[in-house]
Amino acid sequence: AAGVMIFAEPRFGTAILEESDLAGMADAQDELDAQVARVLSRRPDIRQLFLVGSCPSEVIKLDLARAAERLSQRYAPRVRVLNYSGSGIETTFTEGEDACLAAMVPVLPETPARQLLVAGALPDVVEEQMLALFADLGIGPVSVLPARRAGARHIAAPFPFGEEGTTAWLRAIAAEFGVPEDRFEAVTRAPRERARRAVAQAGAGLTGKSVFFFPDSQLEIPLARFLARECGMTAVEVGTPYLHAQIMAPELALLPEGPRIAEGQHVERQLDRARVARADLTVCGLGLANPLEAEGMATKWAIELVFTPVHFYEQAGDLAGLFARPLRRRSLLAREAAE
Repeated sequence: AAGVMIFAEPRFGTAILEESDLAGMADAQDELDAQVARVLSRRPDIRQLFLVGSCPSEVIKLDLARAAERLSQRYAPRVRVLNYSGSGIETTFTEGEDACLAAMVPVLPETPARQLLVAGALPDVVEEQMLALFADLGIGPVSVLPARRAGARHIAAPFPFGEEGTTAWLRAIAAEFGVPEDRFEAVTRAPRERARRAVAQAGAGLTGKSVFFFPDSQLEIPLARFLARECGMTAVEVGTPYLHAQIMAPELALLPEGPRIAEGQHVERQLDRARVARADLTVCGLGLANPLEAEGMATKWAIELVFTPVHFYEQAGDLAGLFARPLRRRSLLAREAAE
């Protein structure tokens, strides 16, 4: 878990609600103002600050929208203060990222220029790789972040996982921007070959193995596609908390027939099916991993797939390695036990 937090590169602080807050004995807005002033005095480099609502703050009706507006006026033009809900009441915590992006849309500058907007959070090393590929393809200007209400249009493509997914993702954008096919091939040929070699090496022990996905992050279908088509695995069941039909259509078109697609959180029934299937690898949350390991099943923490850099060509081998590692560890332990 500590390693996962390192990958997360946390840039947040937590203000804890105490009994006096809940009892109404303290002015919540005054307390919030004091915490923001404290943060900005310690971190004068901050230019944008988010007030993120949690379950307790929403229960006591703490008006963060009003607070953000007031604080933005107080600290303008040096700091902009925005707010969104990250309460966890949504389907998955990753939807908090979507809420964060949506909060930024109203304050984005308007431009008549045609440009590419990449929505989502990527580690710096992956983002730099992506922008370099776009520059080589002659695609620009490129901004990294939000949505249709701001004039953006969705480009349907698989997720950039593995060589195949990354190439399809880039190709969809290249086609939209009129990049010639010969230029596309010239720019992507070398990284595609590196990705294929890396996946073949890192995922050598995955071929012929089976995998079962519990719902966790909404990335399960793209990951299952990568494992099935590039690593030779067989997906038994692919569970996802929520299946967005439009976004996942390109992935479902590539996913081989066979696996059960299960939408929603029905843990007891999914546990029953996982125990019957006894796949070679089970991808699940931290709370299920240890009990399933105790039952003799090899598991992979789903949260690592969110925090670890896994997108694009240069990370394709790392992505395969994340799935191969628990199987390799189990094989080594079995060998040591036999000796």
